[in-house]
Amino acid sequence: MKEYQTDQIRNLVVLGHGGTGKSSFTEAALFATGAITRMGKVDDGNTTSDYDPDEVKRQISISLSLIPCEWNDTKINLIDTPGYADFQGEVREGVRAADCALIVIDAVHGVEVGTDLAWGSADDESLPRMVLVNRMDRENADYGAAVEQLREHFGKQCVPLHLAIGAQDDFQGVVDLLEMKAYLGDGKEASDIPDALASEAQTLREQLIEAIAETDDALLAKYLEGEELATEEIASALRAAVRANSVVPIIAGAATQSTSICRALDAIARYAPAPNDAGGATATDGSGADVSLKADPAGPLAVLAFKTSADPYVGKLTYLRVVSGTLQGDSHVWNPKRSTDERIAQLFYLQGKDQIQTTSITAGDIGAVAKLAETTTGDTLCDKGTPLQLPEIAAPVPSYSLAVYPKTKADLDKMGAALSRTTEEDQSILVRRDVDTNETIISGLGESHIEVTAERMKRKFGVEVDLVTPKVPYKVTVTGSAKVDVTHKKQSGGHGQYARVAIDVEPRGRGAGFEFTSSVVGGSVPKQYIPAVEKGVMEAMQEGVLGSYPLVDVRVNLYDGKEHPVDSSEMAFKIAGSMALKQSVHDAHPVLLEPIMTLHVTVPESHTGDVLSDLNSKRGKVQGMTPQGALTVIEAQAPLAEVQRYATDLRSITQGRAHYTMEMSHYEEVPAHLSQKVIDSEQADSG
Repeated sequence: MKEYQTDQIRNLVVLGHGGTGKSSFTEAALFATGAITRMGKVDDGNTTSDYDPDEVKRQISISLSLIPCEWNDTKINLIDTPGYADFQGEVREGVRAADCALIVIDAVHGVEVGTDLAWGSADDESLPRMVLVNRMDRENADYGAAVEQLREHFGKQCVPLHLAIGAQDDFQGVVDLLEMKAYLGDGKEASDIPDALASEAQTLREQLIEAIAETDDALLAKYLEGEELATEEIASALRAAVRANSVVPIIAGAATQSTSICRALDAIARYAPAPNDAGGATATDGSGADVSLKADPAGPLAVLAFKTSADPYVGKLTYLRVVSGTLQGDSHVWNPKRSTDERIAQLFYLQGKDQIQTTSITAGDIGAVAKLAETTTGDTLCDKGTPLQLPEIAAPVPSYSLAVYPKTKADLDKMGAALSRTTEEDQSILVRRDVDTNETIISGLGESHIEVTAERMKRKFGVEVDLVTPKVPYKVTVTGSAKVDVTHKKQSGGHGQYARVAIDVEPRGRGAGFEFTSSVVGGSVPKQYIPAVEKGVMEAMQEGVLGSYPLVDVRVNLYDGKEHPVDSSEMAFKIAGSMALKQSVHDAHPVLLEPIMTLHVTVPESHTGDVLSDLNSKRGKVQGMTPQGALTVIEAQAPLAEVQRYATDLRSITQGRAHYTMEMSHYEEVPAHLSQKVIDSEQADSG
């Protein structure tokens, strides 16, 4: 692969609903440009971008892939991303590395849930965008309907650059509405526009020119005065309009048939912004001041590590976007976040899993390096003498959790390291230890996300795990007061054990915690034994008095007791304290507490009623509703026991159009009719 100047590079993230043919398009682009001699198919598991065994098995994209193509003296870096919501972390990484979005829609289904997500992802980074209406060869494909839907949904700035010639089995190619030429087959050779389409093509061309002219005052004046506009003049204005995101060109194709793919590449090369067309990036220097960076090969070095991949054979692979400067192989760079020096060994471009070696990567280009010691996703690499830090990549907040258990003792020994490597590779996976339930909890964006993570742990690190619904960390408190007087006496050969302990127990406010006091007078319990009583009480609280759930929010007061001059000991008083606590709690009306979660659910208006109904069925309490345009944000509280699978339920109810966040709020008493069921179930499991 030859060296390209910054203005010859186009970086496009390929976004869209799952199943619209994003990976097929990147495969067709490689074939059209001669990078591969035979097109793979997603169904056959042999495409360049979907090379991961999990992707082959599921026939969907799970990770982003880099697909560089060379077309008409332009290097087009296509970043293929997953279309399924469980893998949105990969989308965020891809969007940060791109200068433009290519949003792919299905010619049959038009705008779908994933199209909205893709559009929102492009909005998040203010990316210009183009739209490819793909799968024009499918039954019921309708280019005109798809265009109209795009314009209704996203605005009149969406305008056709192509007119489809035929559809379904009769899809032959496209008319380029600027050149007013027809391109049949792969789109390499121009021909005359079919007579049957001449009138429609002229009408759409006028619509296109009008949309472009409205973005350029000089051009608009000429257009309104009826002057003839040169094709090159219009093309230059279109490129500026795309860069400003004031025009979104719509193109057509059929990736699996490789029809019109060359026209799509031509549109990308001509109208998508180059890295030095963009407004640049803002970094912070060593003093925290903002520094404006441009895609200048001679500028200060600033490199974004936008993805990390863990490979058991190659080691850690870091995907890089050079924002400014030129990154040289066999060099040293500085990671200001980690305060560490990193050695850059061999640099390469990635084409799927294939590595193409290079000696340097220039400003605006994308590549990779292996075996960086400390650098992870979102870090910046720079010169030590000119420390710069780019904004980090915000990972999606995990919303679905499962408990992870090793299958064998050997798996237990390796599980911690495997989980650590996994979270390094995928920052939308979080792992934590729940101290209340003694479970390791893995959290992600959905059930499939966590299942894929477990499969990767097995394949990459040889660790097999079971995934189960996490235990709910129930707790117990008391609602009344009680006094007990307990004597622990045990006689055997030699010294025996003797301790008498009298305590009273009373409730504290919710969340107030545990308090231990002593009002012993006259030394009935010697001072050296009082800490032992407290320790016995605390151990009994952790062991549990209803099931095995810990006791919280109580005050325990030691008010009397008795020692034996020979048989008393710290152990005897500890045991007596434990016995007294367990007995007193049963007399103080214990109740079961459950964690209550706060949910913020963002849902389209059309699904609001369904979501509210479902929350009610989950013992949810709606706290408020806030309109946000066509969306409504519902704030509600619900027991954790009812919403552990909420990610799956919400996706089902709203066809994936809603999303939510959830955080712990407080503990509340479990309703009496459910409390005994919970305790019985826990005792059955432990039995």
